Amino acid sequence: MQLSRRLGVAMFVMLFVALGACSSDDAGPVIDIATSDDTCVPAETELAAGATTFRVKNEGSKVTEVYVYAEGDRIVTERENIGPGTSVDFNVDLAAGTYEIACKPGQTGDGIRQTITVTGQGGEALLTASDVEVSFEAFDYDYDGLADLDIEAGQAVEFDMTNIGSEEHEFEVFDPSGDVLGEIGPTASGASGSVILELPDAGTYRYVCGIDDHEDRGMVGTFEVS
Repeated sequence: MQLSRRLGVAMFVMLFVALGACSSDDAGPVIDIATSDDTCVPAETELAAGATTFRVKNEGSKVTEVYVYAEGDRIVTERENIGPGTSVDFNVDLAAGTYEIACKPGQTGDGIRQTITVTGQGGEALLTASDVEVSFEAFDYDYDGLADLDIEAGQAVEFDMTNIGSEEHEFEVFDPSGDVLGEIGPTASGASGSVILELPDAGTYRYVCGIDDHEDRGMVGTFEVS
């Protein structure tokens, strides 16, 4: 009797574990993206709204990065520093709409782009309205216009950057815990870019230009949210 009971308990535990392993999680379906020095090929271009995991395999000879853009080159998410011969996963939560996947061999330029279409209900829509607008300039190698910001926790802030320098620059924001909150991607000399970010928590936020050695040369700073 005791042996039968133990076997029954063991079978229940195994069934519970198996069901847990087969159930879906927040990462959603896995979509492969094969990229090389001159290609960027997602396995599927029509996706259901909601969570998706992109699995990027770099088959090229250069370090690459992969962006997911919404309309107007608004960055949904990105993954940098994908070395040759390596694979990385990153997650997105897309609402219905048209997006572009951009692979950037050498981590420069507009990238090799592929359009994807997302349909159905669910997903996280990008912010389209802001409580505060902050306009600033990027140049070689600093930002101007980010001092004395007056931002309250929970506000959505539109950051508008104009690159008046001679080199390409970007603007990446990290929350108080050090996680990437969002960014204005690589912006050419004379061009402008924008992003709307919700700043949920009070604390110190960090910003940086992550291109080449620009951070080391001075393109880094912080601002406070009260």
